[in-house]
Amino acid sequence: MRKLRTKAAVLAAVALVAAAFTAAPAQAAVQAAGGNNDPSCHPSSAHPRPVVFLHGLGATYYEDLNFLQSAVAAKGYCTFSQTYGAYPGFPVVGGLRPIADSAGEIKQFIGQVLAETGASQVDIVGHSEGGFQSLYVTKTQGISDKIGSVVSIAPPTHGTTFAGLTKLAYLLGQGERDSVGKALSTLGCPACDDLITDGAAVKKLTTGPIAQPGVKYTVITSRYDELVTPTDTSFVREPGVVNEYVQDTCPFDPVGHIGEAYDLNVWNLVTNALDPAHATKFFCTVGSPG
Repeated sequence: MRKLRTKAAVLAAVALVAAAFTAAPAQAAVQAAGGNNDPSCHPSSAHPRPVVFLHGLGATYYEDLNFLQSAVAAKGYCTFSQTYGAYPGFPVVGGLRPIADSAGEIKQFIGQVLAETGASQVDIVGHSEGGFQSLYVTKTQGISDKIGSVVSIAPPTHGTTFAGLTKLAYLLGQGERDSVGKALSTLGCPACDDLITDGAAVKKLTTGPIAQPGVKYTVITSRYDELVTPTDTSFVREPGVVNEYVQDTCPFDPVGHIGEAYDLNVWNLVTNALDPAHATKFFCTVGSPG
């Protein structure tokens, strides 16, 4: 019961933060309204590229970056997401299948978004494995000309152990935690093998340049990330790539790996990266250390 109460309190706090982030006068909110997984959403001149959100390992489109996605949609962007890398029979556990298989799914989804919206390019925002995929898809799937910018949150760019997969599952309900356990015991986690140091996907991503010509890259992580370590292994040390710690802007934020998806400071850094010409200063808050 204590865990359930704690989870409810955390989610309630996140909801309040999301509301604060998107709060605006009613008329302005209507004028700025974008779309959240709305195939009829047409990008505006202010935000001409739809934003595709990629969740982390063991998560889904509705449990990881969903609050950030809604906040970005409220700023006038067309936003889209799907659960990728799930096995048949385990729809509430995404990102377990091989990285290359999931990359193909994501490529197809980006094509669908472009067809629905009429846009010529998308931006990608990914967290954890989704952050890795934002880099991997752009490099390996032959669609870099369809991608305007990549904002990668805590990606295991140079590999990790992913020892915290079950910790990520604890953001979910009991049923989802059970599904994570069943999926892992029944089908395994090829993506975990792909993303360890010297894993196949890591080797493919890091052989030769990661950054593709014409794409703007921002990598954001926390000095206190406990899953992708050493933390600077997230960074892409190549010309034109912006690598930043949350603490470079908000030095007293202790946010950890999971919390980076829900952290208000990260959200502001993401929206500034999506629209650097209109980047704004913001008041720093204190995120979750977990």
